[in-house]
Amino acid sequence: MNYSVFEVFRIGIGPSSSHTVGPMLAVNRFLVEIEKRGLLKQVAQVQVHLYGSLALTGVGHGTDCAVLAGLTGALPDSVDPQTIAPLIKSIQQTRQLSLMGVHTIHFDYAQHLTFHRSETLPEHPNGIVLQAFFDDGDSLYRNSYFSIGGGAVLDKSEIIASIKAKTDNVVKDLRNAPYWFDNAADLLRMGLDNKLSIAEMVWQNELKYQDATATRAKLLHVWEVMNASIERGLNTEGMLPGGLKVNRRAHLLYKQASMVGGKLSADFQAMDMVSAFAIAVNEENACGGRVVTAPTNGSAGVIPAVLSYFTRFSQQQNIQTEITEAKITEAKIEDNIIKFLLTAAGIGMLYKKNASISAAEMGCQGEIGVSCSMAAGGLAAVLGANNEQIENAAEIAMEHNLGMSCDPIGGLVQIPCIERNSMGAVKAINAARMAMMSETSHIVSLDAVIETMRQTGLDMQSKYKETALGGLAINVVAC
Repeated sequence: MNYSVFEVFRIGIGPSSSHTVGPMLAVNRFLVEIEKRGLLKQVAQVQVHLYGSLALTGVGHGTDCAVLAGLTGALPDSVDPQTIAPLIKSIQQTRQLSLMGVHTIHFDYAQHLTFHRSETLPEHPNGIVLQAFFDDGDSLYRNSYFSIGGGAVLDKSEIIASIKAKTDNVVKDLRNAPYWFDNAADLLRMGLDNKLSIAEMVWQNELKYQDATATRAKLLHVWEVMNASIERGLNTEGMLPGGLKVNRRAHLLYKQASMVGGKLSADFQAMDMVSAFAIAVNEENACGGRVVTAPTNGSAGVIPAVLSYFTRFSQQQNIQTEITEAKITEAKIEDNIIKFLLTAAGIGMLYKKNASISAAEMGCQGEIGVSCSMAAGGLAAVLGANNEQIENAAEIAMEHNLGMSCDPIGGLVQIPCIERNSMGAVKAINAARMAMMSETSHIVSLDAVIETMRQTGLDMQSKYKETALGGLAINVVAC
């Protein structure tokens, strides 16, 4: 099964792709279906039921706010994050909500939004049931939706079909992609047969969704949003919302890393910068700001930090040592950014198909682990690695994230989530360098480590999978 690159990299808002972006999109799908039936203005009441991880950590992850904003027509890639808090306050105070901005209904937060904290729907840990009613109380439309990770959403019929397809090992390639791949072995084989890089094969597949000009523009826009989240994070101080009283520190980390002869040795300046970049993005995410799911919001800082490491450090060294600065064109820099993102996306697709990027299913290995693996592969690609070295870099990165639990303190995407992005970014750089320095074949394949991650996630107790019922979430007092 092939995914679009832009199903791996989605532009949205924080703090969570599965708990904020996904539910907002689910609500939109629900209302669009009602609108298609010509029934939107006949809706008298809407009820929202959240299950499993969406219920257990939904408040800390902004699920309730995402649902209410979604009911008014907001979409994660276009809504102004600054408008959400006042919108929610208005709905709670007036008990009035404008469906899709065109039809006002009565909505009581306490009565019409229910957190089923002790129940999980059988299809997936992130379940949401939406139901609309006529004014006489009869059901107008009802459906269940599942936020399966990275902002992707399936309704009940789709997730049942997806489960059956995986069980029956039936895969449909609806867009007839020229370089269809099911696993990393396919990518390596096709790359060898056709003398193409992973990025080139993913690029050719992506052209089945839109033309080359549009694809290039969309990829560069993804990087623009990533880079903007770094800059906002580096230049903003204060305290993160949510009650843990966590101070934003990316600004100070960046300042210290920028100083010659600062707090620590200048030998590690690049690594210190990488940590600042990663933390900057995830502090923005924790505040509900605009970020790119890469492949999730909880891990949104790893790939931007590693790509920034390349553009600001590695690429600049290449400029100085290989050719004169005058010969480096903006197009060349953009080509490297696109190669990085395409390679990383191709690796992310493997995890989406053969395991999961949902922390509610896999724990944090499915978020930070996957983003670290993607970033390692992307960095290796732009440093000149061949496909085998890229595959090895991605494997090394995941191998050393296996078993990582998701145990957010207070149900917030802050501790340990923000620091984990810094650690994931540094691991990714190390993995890429190790793979490129190795002169022997490696024993563990990327496909093997993805399957190991999947099995580990299935074996992991649910309390360690984004429920805030285990690990740091219960051993550290959330004040």
